[in-house]
Amino acid sequence: MPRIDTDLIALLRADLAAADFTVDTVRGLWSESAGGALTRSHRVPAQRELAAARAAGEITPAGTLAWLFVLGLPVAGPELDAALPELAADGAAALGLVELDETDPASDLITPLVDLRPYAFADRLGEAEWWIASDLGELALGHALGPDHVLGVGGASTTLSSLIIGREVELALDLGTGCGIQAMHVARYARRVIATDISARALEYAEFNARLNGIGGIEFRLGSLFEPVAGERFGHIVSNPPFVITPRVADVPEYEYRDGGFTGDELVQRVLAGIRAHLAPGGVAQLLGNWEYVGGVDGLDRVRAWADGLDAWVVERELQDAPRYAETWIRDGGTRAGDPEYDLWYDRWLEDFTARGVEYVGFGYLTLRAPTEGTAPTLARFEQVESSGTNPAGIGEHVAQALAVHDAVGGLTDAELAGLRLKVAPDVTEERHSWPGDEAPIVISLRQGAGFGRAVQVDPALSGLVGACDGELTVGQIVDAVAALFEVDEVELRAELLPRVRELVFTGFLELA
Repeated sequence: MPRIDTDLIALLRADLAAADFTVDTVRGLWSESAGGALTRSHRVPAQRELAAARAAGEITPAGTLAWLFVLGLPVAGPELDAALPELAADGAAALGLVELDETDPASDLITPLVDLRPYAFADRLGEAEWWIASDLGELALGHALGPDHVLGVGGASTTLSSLIIGREVELALDLGTGCGIQAMHVARYARRVIATDISARALEYAEFNARLNGIGGIEFRLGSLFEPVAGERFGHIVSNPPFVITPRVADVPEYEYRDGGFTGDELVQRVLAGIRAHLAPGGVAQLLGNWEYVGGVDGLDRVRAWADGLDAWVVERELQDAPRYAETWIRDGGTRAGDPEYDLWYDRWLEDFTARGVEYVGFGYLTLRAPTEGTAPTLARFEQVESSGTNPAGIGEHVAQALAVHDAVGGLTDAELAGLRLKVAPDVTEERHSWPGDEAPIVISLRQGAGFGRAVQVDPALSGLVGACDGELTVGQIVDAVAALFEVDEVELRAELLPRVRELVFTGFLELA
């Protein structure tokens, strides 16, 4: 675990910058195929390619740092001194980043104690890059993770960070901060951020990462859920909580970074209750979560009940049956099929799900908003959106725009909606499919390149309406023209198309002109 020493951290920051230890530089140290294997938790291809450069004397400071902190392999003391000339190996050891190889007291080999790697992103303020320290993963450790493991930037982290709305608020909260990545993102907009975690080790990492990247304005507090912020209210709350559903039995390990210590999906339910109590009027909360499908009850319906009293937009991106869910999270902790514990833990997971009537578990994103004083919630959207497997840049802006559009359009009558002038969003394309030799399409789809990457099947009338939305004519004028073209009753066509126009506006296919 790294130590907080302001002077040594400043030297480390200078050395990492001088070494050009960036995402692009590290990516260029090995081939694309080796990098792909590394993302699949196989380091041998990258290790072989970087070893060849080391043997040829072509290693750079960034290569040495990647060998040590990304691949988790030892380096000689003089190599580390050359890669970190200001901090040197002794300074890295004093920060708790490395140690001498204990297997051979006569050796000058240095082994890593942390994972330290560059992280790049883009938000509405532009592109930026940080360095993030976390515990070594199973590749470097050579065994399963420990219960107090502090996770670095993973898929869930990047998912949430891509969703974050850039809200300029006085006070924000990162609930369950882990390595601190979300608190750092929110600190780009909020004047002050409070970051909490139940793990003292996680808070040490989070503070180290904030200091390493020169990010101030974050206060770190130890405690469970909302206990450290009792009585406080926030303009923005973000959370990647420990939502994983793990059997509460003694012989199945729990990990602080992912397991909340509650039965089933109770952790997410409790977080939503706390959000309701801690959001300032008009404040927004964004989090990830799991929810169970129990006894035939739809999981999204259960979340709907938890979010009562708040504006809510919940997107379910994945649905796993009980066996697949168990496999995913047993493997996440570093235990593989064939390991002695694997089948035992698999059985415990299924036993728990069966006893509680759980058939599926949903995963998704929750955006919640507290109504302003004297108003009631107006947004209740709970939907399944098929995952594309990517986290498109700018999706946070898409979420922000959708909320703004809801506020502007959601309360309009059909007559008022018909008076709007709309235009097609620039990322929207149309696909048409027809039988060979036929001119008339049998399927017309609108596809969204940004946002959630939705695809919507439309009929010729709606396609014609969308195609005519260039900001010149009102929606009502376009509907009347389409009705005349297809020789149908314009009143009936309005009744059919206007609800679909509302949907296309909210989801970003159509924009206010």
